[in-house]
Amino acid sequence: MYELADRVRGWHRPMAWFAGVMAVAAVGSAVGLAVDDRILLGAPIWLKPLKFAISMTVYCLTWAWLYSLLPVRRRLASAVSSAIVAFLAIEYLVIVVQVVRGRPSHFNMSTPLDSALWITMGGTIAALWVGTAVLTGLVLRAPVTDPASRWAIRLGALISLVGLGLGALMTSTPAQTVPSSVGGVGRMIGAHSVGVPDGGPGMALTGWSTTGGDLRIPHFIGMHALQALPLLALLLGLLATRLPRLRPSAARTELVVVGAAAYTGLVTLVTWQAERGQPLIYPDAATLVALGVLVLGTLVGGGYALRRRNGARPAGAAPRTGVSA
Repeated sequence: MYELADRVRGWHRPMAWFAGVMAVAAVGSAVGLAVDDRILLGAPIWLKPLKFAISMTVYCLTWAWLYSLLPVRRRLASAVSSAIVAFLAIEYLVIVVQVVRGRPSHFNMSTPLDSALWITMGGTIAALWVGTAVLTGLVLRAPVTDPASRWAIRLGALISLVGLGLGALMTSTPAQTVPSSVGGVGRMIGAHSVGVPDGGPGMALTGWSTTGGDLRIPHFIGMHALQALPLLALLLGLLATRLPRLRPSAARTELVVVGAAAYTGLVTLVTWQAERGQPLIYPDAATLVALGVLVLGTLVGGGYALRRRNGARPAGAAPRTGVSA
């Protein structure tokens, strides 16, 4: 228990505190969903603040933890992390202000105020990517003892950085003129939908388009590699206590690399699908074939990682299951 407390005390405090603030904001947004029936771009108006609050909570908790793994350049990492907190706070404030006004927050260039808010948000998003790139560079050198966990963190951070950058694809989609809940119509420079206007039918909870491509999908999946791959390493470590083939560190490390390759393939696949204006839940034959190749390649790679592993280890030695700095 004391060791766990020491670990938590090593987390980046502003990141951890802001994660708590965003968790509270998520609850507030959920209340907004219940009491405010306004619809904006085809979705409940408080859905975007809810999704962003949850995403920011997960992002900040993850990087607050990763900060604790850094033995050097902690002053730089702390300064960059604190700046990221400020950028996220500005971004979320703009989203909430626009919700209160009944206006789209992203890509909205309808009025001088809308344009100023979007340009401000765009600046914070760019700064967030740069700050995350700096933290990624630092965490690549973190001396994590367990090889599987080390490579899960490294590859997860790199894929996540790419996923974060995929959001830029939305700014290159054709300009749209869409209805707004106040002020008539609004001019949008950029969109998340491909082949259809923003605001059409969408999937439950996520709101991802069911009639066209949606660039939010690769953006979302890519960003969360930073959580998915370390969780894979943790799961493999736990399973190693029961499955002899997973006990060798090399086997778990190779499986993490296979998992990272599969995750990269998935991000590539859903990006390609979205760019062709195809809904996630209605794949065509080409998408299904590509998915089949990806699944087959993952199974072959996983089988190769588990080849001829006898799971032997010295008597009394316990397999490593966690991440240690």
